[in-house]
This record gives sequence, structure tokens and C-alpha cells, in this order.
Amino acid sequence: MPGENVTVWSLFFLEGFSQYPRLEIVLFVFSLVMYLVTILGNCTLILITVLDSRLQTPMYLFLGNLSFMDICYTSASIPTLLVNLLSSKKTIIFSGCAVQMYLSLSMGSTECILLAVMAYDRYVAICNPLRYPIIMNRQVCVQMATISWVTGCLTALLETSFALQIPLCGNIINHFTCEILAVLKLACVSSLLMDLVMLVVSILLLPIPMLLICISYGFILSTILRISSTEGRNKAFSTCGAHLTVVILYYGAALSMYLKPSSSNSQEIDKIISLLYGVLTPMLNPIIYSLRNKEVKDAVIKLLGKVPLAPSV
Repeated sequence: MPGENVTVWSLFFLEGFSQYPRLEIVLFVFSLVMYLVTILGNCTLILITVLDSRLQTPMYLFLGNLSFMDICYTSASIPTLLVNLLSSKKTIIFSGCAVQMYLSLSMGSTECILLAVMAYDRYVAICNPLRYPIIMNRQVCVQMATISWVTGCLTALLETSFALQIPLCGNIINHFTCEILAVLKLACVSSLLMDLVMLVVSILLLPIPMLLICISYGFILSTILRISSTEGRNKAFSTCGAHLTVVILYYGAALSMYLKPSSSNSQEIDKIISLLYGVLTPMLNPIIYSLRNKEVKDAVIKLLGKVPLAPSV
């Protein structure tokens, strides 16, 4: 409002789950276990894609990027959550809030694009297997991964910059992290420009990549059904099943958060979805790929030293 004094906040209070003190210790144990499994699983996946020569393929290059994103995404918010769950003073400084918001948005945005890139990789591998090494050569894969990172980081920078310029009439964030939607609920005035930026970015990063994934899997399914051998069909389903499972988990949570009608009664639900989105999905990614992929399981076994490495020729 014109003439209103607007405070520039240097400290924010994260309300989190403070309304449920008995639940906080349970959430602490749950989040800590999930976080440790996430770090261990994704670090292992990155390590085997680097050390095992059989995994030096486009699919595992993208999978390594996905694992690194999951580590960064969870590390941006979960350590703060763990500290606040055990502390009565649940605070975060302005710069920390800004960094947390940017990292969460950039990693989430990049993952949306990368999942579409991985779907295209599976489409080429199954629908054009003879041309796959030519189409998805090393240079093209690096360029596609780079575009995913640059696009995700730039859109996150745009959103964060606009969000931090909006005057806030409070410093109590009804969330366990500096999630952009929760912060914007403190805005003194509604910003049409900010709403437009959020809408455009959400459409760019959610429905459009999801449409590309659906189109890719439409062609993939059509090709698989034409494979005569049962073994070949099962192998094709196996290589795509892990990625498709991750896509459903990731986009299901993301769409429910960013493309649903806002409601004054939905904040508690948003917190639960954010927790699952930020902890459970990154934890499940390496598990899903390991369980459904024989190459990954064999590489993990070799890494653990249970099977001796074959001598190099």
C-alpha cells in the first residue's frame, strides 16, 4: 500500500512442524535416515558410472547428473530442517534463505528438463538402435546436459531475483524451508509480474517436458510391442521402467505443488508434499535404477568387492 512502511527483514523464522512438537522427533529420525540413504545411494551411483567402463554410455551420463542434482537438492534444505526440528529457535538469515531458495529451484528445474532429455535418449536407443551411437554421441550428450543445467539455473535465478525484490510484511515462513510459494505468501502486495513469471516458468518446466516425455514413451511403447522376442521386449521394458517410475514420482509431486489452486487450508499438505518431494524421491532414484537394472547391480557388486573385476584386455 502507498505510504506503508516496509521492513527489510534480515532474519526469518521457519515455522515448519512446530505446531506438532511430538511429531518433530519422528520427522527428525525419518528425515535423517532418508537423507543419509540419499547421499549414500546417489554417491554410489555417481561412483560406479565413473569407475565402470560398461556404464560409460549416454544413459548413465545423464543418470550421474541426476544423482548429483538429487544430492544438491536435498542438501539445500534437509540439513536446515534437521537442525530446526531439534531446536526451539528455528531461524535462517536472509542470505541463507536466498541461497536455499535458489538452489532448490535450480536443481528442481534442471531435473525437470533432464528427465525429458533422458526420455529422448531412451526413444533413440529403442526406436533407432542402429543410429543411436551417431545421434547420441558424447558431444551431443554433454551439450544436452549443459542445456539442462543452464536453463534450470537461469529460470531459478529469474524467479529468485523477482521474489527477493517483493516487499514482505512478515518474517514468519509457514514452511520448513525457504520455499518460494511460502515466502511469497508474506508479500505486502500481489505482484502481477511475479505471478506471470511463475506461471511461464511452471509451464516451461512442467507440462512441456512432461508432454515430450509422453510423446517419447508413446513411440517407445509402439516399438516395444512390435518386438517379436519376449527377451528383447522384457529388456526394453526394463531399461525404460526405471526412468518412467522416477518420472511419475517426480512430476506427480511437482505438479501437485506448483500447478494446483492455492488454498488457505493447503499449507500443511504442501509441507508434507515438499518433504516427500525433497527427501523420498531423491532417495528412491538410485534404488529404483539399481533394482531394475542388471548393469547397475553388477557394477555395485563389483564396487563392493564381492565379485573380482575382470582383467583388462
